[in-house]
Amino acid sequence: MQKISNYINGQLIEPVGQTYLNNYEPATGKVYSLIPDSDERDVELAYKAAADAFPAWSITSAEEKFKIMMKISSLIEQNLESLAQAESKDNGKPISLARIMDIPRSASNFQFYAQAITQFSSEAHQMEQSFLNYTLRQPIGVVGCISPWNLPLYLFSWKIAPAIAAGNCVVAKPSEVTPMTAFLLSKICIEAGLPPGVLNIVHGNGPKTGMSIVAHPHIHAISFTGGTTTGANIARIAAPMFKKLSLELGGKNPNIIFADCDFDEMIATTVRSSFANQGQICLCGSRIFVERSIYDKFKTAFVSKVSKMQVGNPQDENTKMGAIVSQSHFEKVLSYIDLAQQEGGTVLCGGKAVQLEGDLKDGWYISPTVIEGLAYDCRTNQEEIFGPVVTITPFDTEEEVLKMANSVAYGLSSSIWTKDLKRAHRMASLIQAGIVWINCWLIRDLRTPFGGIKNSGVGREGGFEALRFFTEPKNVCLKL
Repeated sequence: MQKISNYINGQLIEPVGQTYLNNYEPATGKVYSLIPDSDERDVELAYKAAADAFPAWSITSAEEKFKIMMKISSLIEQNLESLAQAESKDNGKPISLARIMDIPRSASNFQFYAQAITQFSSEAHQMEQSFLNYTLRQPIGVVGCISPWNLPLYLFSWKIAPAIAAGNCVVAKPSEVTPMTAFLLSKICIEAGLPPGVLNIVHGNGPKTGMSIVAHPHIHAISFTGGTTTGANIARIAAPMFKKLSLELGGKNPNIIFADCDFDEMIATTVRSSFANQGQICLCGSRIFVERSIYDKFKTAFVSKVSKMQVGNPQDENTKMGAIVSQSHFEKVLSYIDLAQQEGGTVLCGGKAVQLEGDLKDGWYISPTVIEGLAYDCRTNQEEIFGPVVTITPFDTEEEVLKMANSVAYGLSSSIWTKDLKRAHRMASLIQAGIVWINCWLIRDLRTPFGGIKNSGVGREGGFEALRFFTEPKNVCLKL
């Protein structure tokens, strides 16, 4: 049985307590590796390593950081296949998705911030009476990065890359549900020559390991992606300690389809935006609103395509729908399908667990599910499910669909399908979301700010927004 190691001070080491947690393969439902059950002692070791490394790393030139980070990016690209295989096995996602999205994006994150730090600038303001103000952007010190299970290396690297590019040293925790690629990244960082202590990866669960990072008195910033409830707990601990916080939390995203859309392109994209990664992407459009004049046409075409989607072995090249990430999440998703029917919804397709054969018979699989007939304000349409479940609802006017779309506590992303440019801009300005896609979905420019409003989070990631988060501005006023 493989044992994953913590990565502290440039070395792969056992947890202090020498206890481990089971790591399950979603496709089979069986334990296939062990991960450190780290506690505050491991976090303290990681903090000390980071604190010792910070003085030298904070003054390392942008050019030198560029070389090291580009080496990490290159090694991720060189190991793409093995990383993709590991991500698929650990997460349950189709190998094809890990190969074309997760791992390439992880390499791009390091590459982007390697380049971005060489272009990062600050401001200067000259006053009339011979005074000059200029702003220094300085690294914070030791920061904490905690990432989720749905896009494991993709989102882990998106936090780490800007943090170290800005000159910070990091204590990071990947999800205990999907730790494998973070462990493999440890080995890549050693090979790339990242100085010891700049990045420290501590494995373990949220209540013990994660909260030890959050509560540490000398870790001065926390970047977290995960559930809204956990984000609230983090804020309760970190806010009284005056830590900087970036929280990317849940979503219940609307996909709004007008009758004048490009129907074929919309249908193809909507299938993907509904069920990519088994619906386990925070940006998936789980509430689909369709203008009434094309509702029946949409329902027929959409259900037909979804019904043909085959759930299968994530490691199979042809699989488009893999396994749910864990047994607890599998049970949660099924409970919401039951709830939807109790609330009066009709399951048009899917709605059931799927049992595969052979070694996969105990895996966690759910058929892609489409539900109609629900009130927009019922629990199914208000609470985050985070699985292969979508609802479809007709609407008549812009005002009506905006009311329904904006009714939830979340405000992460949204999609609008229309050829009417004025309507597109009008709707984009009125939708309560941090991201609006018009006639597309999941098009990501790394230079743009990423994040949500309301219960979907605090702050923004991406582009120079992340570099600003991981630095402190200092104003200097000089008499000329």
